[in-house]
Amino acid sequence: MSYDFAQLAPLAVVIPFLGAAMNLLIVHRNRLQRFVTIGAMSATLALNVLIMITVWNQGPQAVHLGEWAAPFGIVMVVDQLSALMLVVSVVVSLAVLIYAAGEGVADGDDEGPISIFYPTFLILVAGVSNAFLAGDLFNLYVGFEILLTASYVLLTMGGTVQRIRAGVTYVVVSVISSVLFLISISMIYGATGTVNMADLSVKLADLPQGTQMQLHLMLLIAFGVKAAVFPLSFWLPDSYPTASAPVTAVFAGLLTKVGVYSIIRTETLLFPGTQINGLLMWVALLTMVVGILGALAQIDIKRMLSFTLISHIGYMIFGIAVGTEEALAAVVYYIAHHIVIQTSLFLVAGLIERRGGSTNVDRLAGMLKISPLLGILYMIPALNLGGIPPFSGFLGKVGLLEAAVSRGTGLDYLLVGVSVFVSLLTLLALVRVWIRVFLRSVDDAEYPDPVLRSTTVDGKQPRTSGPAERAGSSTFAGRGAVLLMPSFMVGATTALVAVGVALTVFAGPLFDLADNASQNLIHPDRYIDAVFAPAGQGGVSEEAQ
Repeated sequence: MSYDFAQLAPLAVVIPFLGAAMNLLIVHRNRLQRFVTIGAMSATLALNVLIMITVWNQGPQAVHLGEWAAPFGIVMVVDQLSALMLVVSVVVSLAVLIYAAGEGVADGDDEGPISIFYPTFLILVAGVSNAFLAGDLFNLYVGFEILLTASYVLLTMGGTVQRIRAGVTYVVVSVISSVLFLISISMIYGATGTVNMADLSVKLADLPQGTQMQLHLMLLIAFGVKAAVFPLSFWLPDSYPTASAPVTAVFAGLLTKVGVYSIIRTETLLFPGTQINGLLMWVALLTMVVGILGALAQIDIKRMLSFTLISHIGYMIFGIAVGTEEALAAVVYYIAHHIVIQTSLFLVAGLIERRGGSTNVDRLAGMLKISPLLGILYMIPALNLGGIPPFSGFLGKVGLLEAAVSRGTGLDYLLVGVSVFVSLLTLLALVRVWIRVFLRSVDDAEYPDPVLRSTTVDGKQPRTSGPAERAGSSTFAGRGAVLLMPSFMVGATTALVAVGVALTVFAGPLFDLADNASQNLIHPDRYIDAVFAPAGQGGVSEEAQ
């Protein structure tokens, strides 16, 4: 008899918290902090893989903390969707962590004064995991607040004027969203007497239609801000690009997906049906179009990627609005794809900035000759995000389009056409960067020699002619010999790009998992049964599915 690893799901939150606590006890010892953090993340990843294997064919499993029966106690629920999100989130977080550690070693920060990064990063991961596992709205709120508090610190780390300004906007928007979410929770509790999502799935249906619609829209607005859907996405392009490369990468990959995950739970568990599907379709359309038009207008790579991030959130909302089993399966696969690919591209942008001195395409040229590997690392996820076959971006989009065509309404066909058009524009934006940054002659750039790093950094003029620079090192921000392409940074980026390719190679098994996840989303009674089943008897047998 195999062990039910799903019952260990709370450790996915506890392990990162314990790692953060240990790191706070060893401040100013960055090497030891790095070891503890990577160890905690590796242990969490191994646990999450075991949990996903356990629930692959078993359906939802519930863990009642303190053995308090639902709906009175805190319950964590893990199904195929949450298990996949746990694994993917920790995979990209571990890659970003190794990338950041390599950056710290290369920049000579082993014993530097900033020792808060590692514990804060672990707290962020704990908050994301808690949100994916939350079985009640208040615990979901707690997960959001944990990850947002950590993100405030990470975003403003370094204390530059630009980061503080962007951090203020981010904090204000996040606080407003959280207050709206908390008000929604209080109103839901006042109307139903519970915040347990399985219990709410039954009790919300008994409320008057007007009350249901009000609560429904309030939750969607709160989650829409966090997911960065139009017109609630104005804050993202000015916030994410200002942070350091690893912070921007993990933000872009994970934080908006927690909002999308919450919208999925809202639409399939709390308010199943088609009451506002038409509204969601128009939101998806505007999110896709406005996002990609913003991307086309950018000359900074990180800002361009931030706008493509917004645009592709529209694809996920599109699938949620279609709402069929096939559409939800495609959404589950596409979320996993987008987390990996978007994070990869931001890590590559960080490498471009280090190697070329900027992410402004007007200041970059000839990078393919300077670093062919960097060109490959950009090209593969760029083609993937653009939806070029046979990559996972193509497979996910085809799944969404097939589901929409199968439903066959006029609005579905409109969104199908817009989706294809936006995909082409995405490819255009990404290829334009490829041509200008990697293929263009160095002489055509505004600052024509990225190898010599002729631009200033933090107001200081780096050395430009010594042998160390030509070997790959330079003075950077007033510190001596900084390695421009550290092996750990390149290795972490390469590994994550390889994971993106693996999403294509193993698309069959992943779509099987996504199909199982969508079946449980379409049939919320399985989730409800798991929560209210006696301890140790949660879940749905394979035969029942």
